[in-house]
Amino acid sequence: MAMSSIEWTDATWNPLTGCTKISPGCKNCYAERMSHRLMLMGQPNYANDFELTLHERMLEVPLRWKKPQRIFVNSMSDLYHKDVPEEFIQRVFATMVKADWHIFKILTKRADRLEELSPRLPWAKHIWQGVSVENADYTFRIDHLRRTAAHVRFLSIEPLLGPITNLDLTGIHWAIVGGESGPGCRPMEAEWVTQIAEQCQKQGTALFVKQMGEKLARTLKLKSKKGTEPDEWPQELRVREFPS
Repeated sequence: MAMSSIEWTDATWNPLTGCTKISPGCKNCYAERMSHRLMLMGQPNYANDFELTLHERMLEVPLRWKKPQRIFVNSMSDLYHKDVPEEFIQRVFATMVKADWHIFKILTKRADRLEELSPRLPWAKHIWQGVSVENADYTFRIDHLRRTAAHVRFLSIEPLLGPITNLDLTGIHWAIVGGESGPGCRPMEAEWVTQIAEQCQKQGTALFVKQMGEKLARTLKLKSKKGTEPDEWPQELRVREFPS
């Protein structure tokens, strides 16, 4: 099983790997760095480095995981990338529908293609769909998400690269917020997180604050490099909720 250190999930499943950059949140892509490392280590799924690659043999892997897991789907790619055939996406969904003892969490920046495909996808209740929103310029992705038939809709506001003061959370069940870490990481302000927390509370959306990121961790003089320990954060930011 591909266990995960990501705080809001238990495991990852990557029936495809590799991607291309489409917005500022992609600039310091952790998946690209990890893919290069895994290629150098000789991991066969990453023989093409970060070039988009479909992995047929990975399609039914979650069916072999008997213990219920929260599974992040395609942590190393984007299921709705324009070069992923719809037929392959349908097969990914077929596996998720069968493996109904898990919760599957899909995250995309290709919200327009997500909306286009949504009417033809089998949205079982244990399949959650999210979109990435890194700053106020990309809140339009939320509108695409809202128009899908997913039963649980969530936002990954990570890396948060600027304030988002008018966040319409209608029909959104969960928001994950975090600052950036790693080479070339960009700053996040605590005030930006507070603004999102206030909007989530007002609109009844569950909030999961993942990390402060390296820049803010240094500013706040936190012990953890990435600011991942909630006990070190300002009290009002210590929120780690899941949707009910």
